[in-house]
Amino acid sequence: MDDAPDIEAALVAACFEEIAARGWARLSIPAAARAAGLPLDAARRHIPDRCALLRRFGAMADAFALKDAPAEGLPRDRLFDLVMRRIDFLQAHRAGVIALLRGVPFDPMAAALLAGASLRSMAWLLEASGCGGGPLPLRAAGLLAVWGYTVQAWQKDDSADLSATMAALDRALSRAEQAAGWLSPRRAAETTPDVPFTEQEG
Repeated sequence: MDDAPDIEAALVAACFEEIAARGWARLSIPAAARAAGLPLDAARRHIPDRCALLRRFGAMADAFALKDAPAEGLPRDRLFDLVMRRIDFLQAHRAGVIALLRGVPFDPMAAALLAGASLRSMAWLLEASGCGGGPLPLRAAGLLAVWGYTVQAWQKDDSADLSATMAALDRALSRAEQAAGWLSPRRAAETTPDVPFTEQEG
């Protein structure tokens, strides 16, 4: 397997299977690579440590949400769709993600990295949806709270269609809209993307 995206996707999937089975604290990336039949040198090159795994997983979740992002419709509806697409990506690795979320609070470095990466992800979703109504960092922080509430609901949602998760997201967006008013369509003068990312995320 020489294609880098294929190697990364296989290794990420294997790592989250390992997390599901053993927990975040006991994750071994080499063991996950062996279980997936991947060469260790390729695993080391693509995902050398846990921080790299979190960054790569977040970037993959963003790419999944943003691919063919809707260009029509109300910004709120587009944002709802983008957030649920990101949830769908998590759902594909459900057991591992839930185990990760349980273990990360006990790992300060991973928790800080995950918080920062999640904030950047929220900025991307906001810009893709066309939501305006205030400075991007403040809106991203607001959407991060919406995301956290939605993920909590998702962890408890065992329905096939994730109906409880969608209901929680709808409630959280409504509260954010009432509290901050940042779900309004972006004004014409604000059409230039303003995503303050400095980190290369592949």
